[in-house]
Amino acid sequence: MAPMEREKPMNRTIEHMMDHMPDMKIWPQSDAAIAPTFAGRLRRQVVQVLVAGTVSLALLVALSIWAPASAASRIKDIADFEGVRDNMLVGYGLVVGLNGTGDSLSDGHFTKQSLKSMLNRLGVKPTDSGLDSKNVAAVMVTATLPPFASKGTRIDVTVSALGDSASLLGGTLLVTPLLGADGDVYAVSQGGIAVGGFTTGGAAETVTKGVPTSGRIPNGAIVEGEISFDLAAMQSVKVSLRNPDFTTSRRMAQAVNAFLGTLAATSTDPATVRVEVPAAYQGRVVDLITDIEQLKIEPDQIARVVVDEQSGVIVMGENVRLSTVAIAQGNLTIRITETPQVSQPGPFSQTGTTEVVPRTEVTIDEGGAQRLGIVETGVTLQEFVNSLNALGIGPRDMITILQAVKAAGALQADIEVL
Repeated sequence: MAPMEREKPMNRTIEHMMDHMPDMKIWPQSDAAIAPTFAGRLRRQVVQVLVAGTVSLALLVALSIWAPASAASRIKDIADFEGVRDNMLVGYGLVVGLNGTGDSLSDGHFTKQSLKSMLNRLGVKPTDSGLDSKNVAAVMVTATLPPFASKGTRIDVTVSALGDSASLLGGTLLVTPLLGADGDVYAVSQGGIAVGGFTTGGAAETVTKGVPTSGRIPNGAIVEGEISFDLAAMQSVKVSLRNPDFTTSRRMAQAVNAFLGTLAATSTDPATVRVEVPAAYQGRVVDLITDIEQLKIEPDQIARVVVDEQSGVIVMGENVRLSTVAIAQGNLTIRITETPQVSQPGPFSQTGTTEVVPRTEVTIDEGGAQRLGIVETGVTLQEFVNSLNALGIGPRDMITILQAVKAAGALQADIEVL
C-alpha cells in the first residue's frame, strides 16, 4: 500500500491541472466537432508526460543515492605539465643589526672579507683593526621562482646563517642578488628577517627554542628577470605522472581521448602522456590544459611496503598480498650483569691483600611463550596486520618478519627501506 499512497499526491496534482485547462469554448464554432477529440488526446499526452517525468526524476534520485563513491583523482593532482615548473634561486649576502650574535671577524674569515668588499663599494676604506663587530653575519639566501612570474612580482625568501653566528634575530638582510642555475640574476632580495627561534641563557645554562640561525622574509624579493616560455605556440603537451605507472598512464590517455573525441593523447611511457594540440585548441593551449587537468581518473599503484628502520614506521599499500606462510617470532634476550665484589683478609691479619673479585651473572630469555601463526593465501592487509598483532609483534620486529617473508617468496609486494 505504501507505493499507492505515494502516488496519490501526483494524481491529485494531475487532476488539478486538468481542471484548470483552457475552456473548450475558445474553439471556433466550425471546429466544435473536432474540439472534444483533440482535447482528449491533449489530456492523455499531458498525463503521460507528467508520469514519465515523475518516474525519471525518481530514478535519478535513486541512482544518486545508491551510486558508489568514486576514488578518482583529478589529473592536476597526480601529474605535472611540461613547462609549468618552479626554478631555484640562490644568493650570498650579509645580515646586519644583530645584537652581538653575528660572526666572529677573525683574520681571513669570509665574513670579514665580504664586509670589507661591501664597504669599499660604498666608498668606505675600513682598516683591519676597525672590523671587530659582532653584529654582522654571512648568510645564504634561497628562493623559488614560480612559473611564469613576471617582473615586479614579489616572492618569499629563506635566509640561513653560513658562519658561526649564534642567531639572526633582529637582523636585516642587505641587497642580495639571487641567481639561477645559468648564473643570471632573476631576483633581488632585502628586508628584515622573521626568526621563529631564539637562544638565551647565562653562565651555567642555555635555552634554545627552534632554529635561531634561519629565518624568512615574506615578499622579501622582487623578480627582475623573466624566464621566457611561449605556451600558446606549443603543438603538443607532455603530461608527466608524479608516480609513474603503466596502467595510470594508459587510463589518462584514454580519458583525454574520450574528452577530446580524437586520438590526440598517447601514452609514450609509464611517466609521460603526449597530447597533440587539436585544431580547436590551436593558440589556446591554456584552455586545453585547463580542460585536461579537471578530468578524473583512478590512479593505479604497485603493491609496496615502505619501511623506516630508524623510527620503526611501516606503511603498506592496499594491494599487498601474501601466499600461505607460517610465522613464528621468538625474542632472544641475553642480559649480562657485572657485580664486582671486594675480598680482603681478616682483621689483624698479617698476610693477604685486598682484591676486587669479579662476579658475572648471565641471564638468557628465549621467549618461549611465543606462538606459531599461519597466514593463509590472499589475505588482505587488515588480516595480515591482525595476525602479526595476535603474535604480540612490535613494529621493529615486524620489519624483520616482512623482510623474511619477502625472502621466502610469500610477499607479493616490493619492500622499500628508507
